[in-house]
Amino acid sequence: MNIINFNNRFPDEVSCVEFIKEQRIQQGISCKKCTGHKHYWLENKQSFQCASCGFRTSIRSGTVMECSNLPIRAWMMAITYITATKKGFSAAELQRLLGMKRYEPVFRMYHKLRVVMGKRDERYKLEDMVEYDEAFVGKSTKAKVRSKLKRGRGSQKQSKVAVMAESTVLEDLKTGKLNKSCRYFKMKKIKNLEAKTAQTLIKEYIDSNSVLQTDKSTTFSDLSDCIDVHVREISGTDEGKFNLRWVHIAISNLKKHLQTYHMISERMMQNYLDEFCYKLNRRYFGQKLF
Repeated sequence: MNIINFNNRFPDEVSCVEFIKEQRIQQGISCKKCTGHKHYWLENKQSFQCASCGFRTSIRSGTVMECSNLPIRAWMMAITYITATKKGFSAAELQRLLGMKRYEPVFRMYHKLRVVMGKRDERYKLEDMVEYDEAFVGKSTKAKVRSKLKRGRGSQKQSKVAVMAESTVLEDLKTGKLNKSCRYFKMKKIKNLEAKTAQTLIKEYIDSNSVLQTDKSTTFSDLSDCIDVHVREISGTDEGKFNLRWVHIAISNLKKHLQTYHMISERMMQNYLDEFCYKLNRRYFGQKLF
């Protein structure tokens, strides 16, 4: 949804409340006290009242806006700005566009939205043919200790990220040339490059009947208990470049995406990964991404 469409559809707070109310009614409201499903709408309270016990459920309750004092229209406008671009969007820029005086509420709102993006993508597993590799992305470190940290692979200046891509091999019927099409991605911040870490991620996020494609790192030396078929190739070879094509493209795009932000902490890194994957997995949604 572009900004012009948003302003036409949601010109004020009342129209935004009405939209959220309709969405909640469609999904169904369950009373937290008696689990009843029949509710009445209280216009002056902007709440749903249970027909059985009288317990009231706020329109924000159970949503990403719960416990927030920001207007609902500010939340929906933030979602519009975030989903209107495929690239990164900083909280400082969002604060300027929303016309808010303080940075902290906007920063917290943005990260809450990133968290629910991650929760949505947790609902599915990757299947069929899956590429797996690990990446190193820059993170914020204190200037006093930065110069003392090691460089290169495994540096404390970088966060370790596991990247998974669900890809399918396609053949051109005319030329017989093979290509790969990709559907979904997953990215998870990891503490180390040990084999146990990879095994845990594969069991949790990849279907056991899939074909797993990795490089010949020692991290992937024994995955027989996690996956049915495991194909290993050296990354630099033609076979390795083909088998890990999409995961390498995703890593490259991720590093470019994170350049928009400054001083990404280790604690918040997963939220940024969730936003990137959420948009990437829905890259063909267009305005439906809103």
